[in-house]
Amino acid sequence: MVKIHDRKFVSVDPEKCVGCQICEYACSFTKEKCFNPLKSRIRVVRVNQVANMSVTCRLCEEPACVAACPRNALSQSEDTGNIVLDKDKCNGCGWCIEACDYGAIMLHPETKVVYVCDLCKDKPDGPQCVKWCPEEALTLVTSDVLAQKARISAIKKLFQESKEKIS
Repeated sequence: MVKIHDRKFVSVDPEKCVGCQICEYACSFTKEKCFNPLKSRIRVVRVNQVANMSVTCRLCEEPACVAACPRNALSQSEDTGNIVLDKDKCNGCGWCIEACDYGAIMLHPETKVVYVCDLCKDKPDGPQCVKWCPEEALTLVTSDVLAQKARISAIKKLFQESKEKIS
């Protein structure tokens, strides 16, 4: 079993993301054999006119989406932390979609069954969104690595602010 701190998920560096949506196209082609962002397991969200973020499943320790499903169609793999869907149980009610804090679960436009990122578990070279991102804005990280990056960024900002005050 993989410990929660060792689970990897796709993270975005908003300073590098240009909103090109190649991650969405790579995902939809990998999973659905078509170039259609509506069928992607990752979504580019425009925060404002210049800031973009890609959003996908964060492999929560206690996933709200699993708890919210009234038909027990969702579960979490003990080995990987991935959210697993039993398509036969899902009726597309959307409770899991509303429960997800990250907006990572979507309703398939044709099948009306939910779907979520599985980190391209069937691909030996990992998540295709990460592989094909031309700006290298996407990385596969653990929550510990992400927290360390945030601490370093905060320290750099504080250092820069203190330097400006001294000058």
